[in-house]
Amino acid sequence: MSLDPLEPVPLLTADLPGIGGRIRDRPEDFEVEEIPAYPPCGNGDFLYLWVEKKGVGAEYFVQQIAKRLQIRPGEIGVAGLKDRWAITRQMVSVPRNCEGQLPALEGDGIRVLSVDRHTNKLRSGHLKGNRFRIVIRDPNVEAVKNLDALLQRLRILGVPNYYGPQRFGRGGETARIGLSLLRKEGPRPKPFLRKLALSAVQSLLFNDYLARRLRDGLLHRILPGDVLSKRATGGLFVAEDQKREQERFDAGETVPTGPIPGRKMMPAIAEAGEREAAVLADAKIEPQAFHGFGKLLQGTRRHNLVFPEQLTGEQDQNIVSLGFVLPAGAYATVLLGEVMKVHNLSGDTGEGLT
Repeated sequence: MSLDPLEPVPLLTADLPGIGGRIRDRPEDFEVEEIPAYPPCGNGDFLYLWVEKKGVGAEYFVQQIAKRLQIRPGEIGVAGLKDRWAITRQMVSVPRNCEGQLPALEGDGIRVLSVDRHTNKLRSGHLKGNRFRIVIRDPNVEAVKNLDALLQRLRILGVPNYYGPQRFGRGGETARIGLSLLRKEGPRPKPFLRKLALSAVQSLLFNDYLARRLRDGLLHRILPGDVLSKRATGGLFVAEDQKREQERFDAGETVPTGPIPGRKMMPAIAEAGEREAAVLADAKIEPQAFHGFGKLLQGTRRHNLVFPEQLTGEQDQNIVSLGFVLPAGAYATVLLGEVMKVHNLSGDTGEGLT
């Protein structure tokens, strides 16, 4: 895989035909519902609003809440961004003193479904995952005959946890700016764009790493020195006993992780570490390049695979309806790419499909 943000990533189900078709003909075709990390406790200084929006972009959504409640956007808490061209349901927190203004939120694509209270402001990432219902129109009738087999493979083997192309900006430009920054080429952009660009290039490097493992037949094989994550707790550790750790992965206890490069990232060692180092070397990025941006490039690890839950597919005349649950940070467009074999199914925002 060249380091081109627009290049299609290799697929796990490449040998099975995709069903083709179209998504997002109308907002009702794409429903996303957050699964909160915790329920509101019923008391505290913050109102937790369970809100449905239709045809409303993520930034505009926050701006409208601030305008209608007469508060600053920074006082509003959301766990994740959600797409415009969809029906989405998500939790939003606002200060308790906004209670009398809540009727002003209703209308123009926004509905408040319920109100509760909690002790803290909702923060980005405070969600377990998202539940999706997606309508695919006009699929290939012959290919749909293989849909059950395709979905069963994804249930068993999981989905490569690529970042979706929307992460890289329009035409991949945001990721290219990030690459220039790390290679010390060209001018430094403004702080807000700098943050987006550096995050985009971290994601691009992870995709490159993951694509190499898939192409080399190593997506489901534990390598010496792999950094593994315990699926039950998220704890990280380095694989030392390759045979034992392969057995634990096969049993569903662990999952290998890939690099989100940064100064605090837990590094792989041995063969796995060599593969991660090769990704940076081929990208012409020095490891110390990640040390000059403060908190913007702390780094982390990301699961190589995600295992969709409640994955179903139903055909009714000229449409296929998919239902599934993904953990926070996983992209519905990646799963759809495996099913449809259609490139660039990106949405409005990076997080809107997660």
